[in-house]
Amino acid sequence: MINTSTSRRSFLKAGAASSGGLLMAVTLPGTLGQAMAAGTLHTPNAWVHIADDNTITILSAHSEMGQGVYTSMPMLVAEELNVDMSQIKVTDAPPGAVYVNALLGAQITGGSTSVRGSWEKLRIAGAQVREMLISAAAAEWNVDRSQLKADKGMVLGPNGKKATYGSLAGAASKLPVPEKPALKDPKDFRIVGKRTKRVDTPAKTNGTAEFGIDVKLPGMVYATVQQCPVIGGKVKSFDGAQAKGMPGVQAVVQISDGVAVVADSWWRAKKAMETVKVQWDEGAGAALSTASVIDGTRQAAKSGKVIAITKPQGDVAAALKGAAKVVEAEYVSPMQSHSPLEPMNFTAHVQGDKILLIGPTQFQQGAQGAVAAALKAKPEDITLKTTYLGGGFGRRLELDFVVQAAEISKAVGKPVKLLWTREEDMMHDYYRPAGVNQLKAGLDANGMPVAMHFKVASQSVTQRAFGLPKDTLDPFMAEAAVTGYNIPNTQHDLIIHDTGVRVGYWRAVSHSMNAFANESFIDELAKTAGQDPYAYRMKMLAGKTRYANVLKLAAEKAGWGKPLPKGHAHGIALMEGYDSYLAEVAEVSLNKDGSVRVHKVTVAADVGHMVNPDTVEAQLQSSIAFGVGAVLKHQITMVNGRVQETNYNSYEPVRMYESPQIDIVLVKSTEKPGGIGEPGTAVAAPAIANAVAALTGKRVRSLPITADALRTA
Repeated sequence: MINTSTSRRSFLKAGAASSGGLLMAVTLPGTLGQAMAAGTLHTPNAWVHIADDNTITILSAHSEMGQGVYTSMPMLVAEELNVDMSQIKVTDAPPGAVYVNALLGAQITGGSTSVRGSWEKLRIAGAQVREMLISAAAAEWNVDRSQLKADKGMVLGPNGKKATYGSLAGAASKLPVPEKPALKDPKDFRIVGKRTKRVDTPAKTNGTAEFGIDVKLPGMVYATVQQCPVIGGKVKSFDGAQAKGMPGVQAVVQISDGVAVVADSWWRAKKAMETVKVQWDEGAGAALSTASVIDGTRQAAKSGKVIAITKPQGDVAAALKGAAKVVEAEYVSPMQSHSPLEPMNFTAHVQGDKILLIGPTQFQQGAQGAVAAALKAKPEDITLKTTYLGGGFGRRLELDFVVQAAEISKAVGKPVKLLWTREEDMMHDYYRPAGVNQLKAGLDANGMPVAMHFKVASQSVTQRAFGLPKDTLDPFMAEAAVTGYNIPNTQHDLIIHDTGVRVGYWRAVSHSMNAFANESFIDELAKTAGQDPYAYRMKMLAGKTRYANVLKLAAEKAGWGKPLPKGHAHGIALMEGYDSYLAEVAEVSLNKDGSVRVHKVTVAADVGHMVNPDTVEAQLQSSIAFGVGAVLKHQITMVNGRVQETNYNSYEPVRMYESPQIDIVLVKSTEKPGGIGEPGTAVAAPAIANAVAALTGKRVRSLPITADALRTA
């Protein structure tokens, strides 16, 4: 496991500053701000707001995009505040220094950091308020604090004395905030670690939840955009005369990276856009193709600047020279689209120096800073409210659509809701970069590895997004590069190659390509050695308790080694990601057309101390389904710089009938919490690939594993 937290944090913190972000003082959103102004809301700290009527509101600094943070974050606060989840409300936090994600150095939701970064911080926040409320009651009643207890929204004292949190909040908010309040022993938890129903389920089922696409403002107009079919291209000229004469159309305007049509309804804007004629300067991107991206990356793997991921262990060259057998393999991972169900959208209202931004973002500070830079505004004059996100997967860390909405609003002088078409969304993504992994191992006389050389060549998202200096290790490219196996001599290298494609962080980031390569290669070594893949792995895990435990649990739960239905086979894979340890066993067969059918995925997960086991299970189910699509179906291809996949008909999601049964074993653990939103995606690819190889005898080393890929393997 590579410890990259410090590097990640420094990169992203620097990037937030360079994008114009400013750590602002807290301004409460909507009705909370109004209540505070009226003197009926009290704020002992930035996370907990208590009204006179004893309404308790907890702010989430992390965007809710389906992963359950509007439940897990409040659970941490409520545990120490001694209130039931039924007693609290949840809202989004505004941009502010106090809400910075300590693991990433900016107010970002990503990298499976929400629980990991908040585990202690939010428990402390709840404990602080609890202690301040007790102190306020002690002062009011003139009794010793030791005689008081806070429980279920009340402070209880001797002789039947009691007071609601709301009645004490005003006095409590004026007291000093204790720096190190006593935290509960985990054995005393009443909320954390218990299965808890999601607090956002009612709103999402009755239609009251506000996603970005739902936002409405008085006098609001609607916009759609047309961008160059080659990403990075610019407008040379455009003719919007016909569009301007169509019903409801209010303006046709050029923005920094395209043309926008504004109308009194989105459909009218879209229909009018179909008549706008644009001449494009396509730029250098017009020369890009799938072949040029992969071939260029492969060439970089051979001759590019080598950056060490970790310090080499032992002498790999000597061990390879003396090995009984040397095995080499190359694995290729294609570009991937995020393709969230809710297309890119944002609402903006520019009124002189003041700017209101409302919509789905994973990067509050970045959105604020990018708009400030684009419109030459002060960040403190920009109010941002985060809605629910209809999927993110890393795409909503980007800021292009947010800036576009603000530019259009400034041009027309009205509040504007910008909504991309699905085609614009898919053809103008920040794609998961393609990767080429080259591995070499030396085996001893017993078939066990004595040396391993791992090499990955790919594009650096951090270099593009946050200005990582050239020839500097990007830790987001090195995730899952180093395995947990005991191999005496190892070397891990990275080569950064800029293909010219616009790339972004994607669910599981580089775990997805590196785990596919590493775990597929381990299976190939086991086959070379004539050994069972599960037993082979276990032999290399002496002293690696958490790795070995999940591997054993997954194998046992899946019935590894037991007879399967005719035409079925198992594959197994193992990985640590974001401090979580996962093993997966996939059971596959072939459909009549030669495509792969995944019947079942069994996963054993040790994620450390769980906040909400129900959410952990849901995240594993979600990430595995996402991974199935990536390994069997998905790839972004380019011809003359143009992305060929334009909608879900050419970039098909996994359908319900294609979804595997998912069996989950959760390890009870007292270790620090790990991340769980992403690792399952990465482990699915090698587990399925290994199962396909076991079934067919064909090893597909370039994803996706389609029927055509199997026929030509």
